Amino acid sequence: MRLRDYFPDGAVEVKEAAKDWQEAIDFSMDALLKHKYINPEYIQAIKDSTLSNGPYYILAPGVAMPHARPECGAYQTGLSLILLQQPVHFDNTDEPVKLLIGLAAAHADSHIGAIQALSELLCENEILESLLSANNAIQLKDIIALA
Repeated sequence: MRLRDYFPDGAVEVKEAAKDWQEAIDFSMDALLKHKYINPEYIQAIKDSTLSNGPYYILAPGVAMPHARPECGAYQTGLSLILLQQPVHFDNTDEPVKLLIGLAAAHADSHIGAIQALSELLCENEILESLLSANNAIQLKDIIALA
């Protein structure tokens, strides 16, 4: 399965800004919820875990992958990609986040292929910079299509 196959319709977007990290989480989960990859409890589990444990899902400077455990309400494995033109700050972190990669994993190992493809994409500094500086969803989709 190619990386782009994990993204349902509408799951790649550029947004101007999020008023806070909670709204950024909502943005990153919106398409996954709409397409029934997750339920609302999954989103709340991410927020609750963030409040308890901090934003453990910040992967790299400017990049976060919000997710929760499969049993918290994930029905199908999928991804979303939201680029914020204005970065958002998470509590107790100095690093603002611009790129949110929402992850829904229906089973403990069902997302391994997606994570491997994402890792390969994000470890290339040029590609990461291209993602962080994209102007629209088409540019983001074109970058994802390379993986």
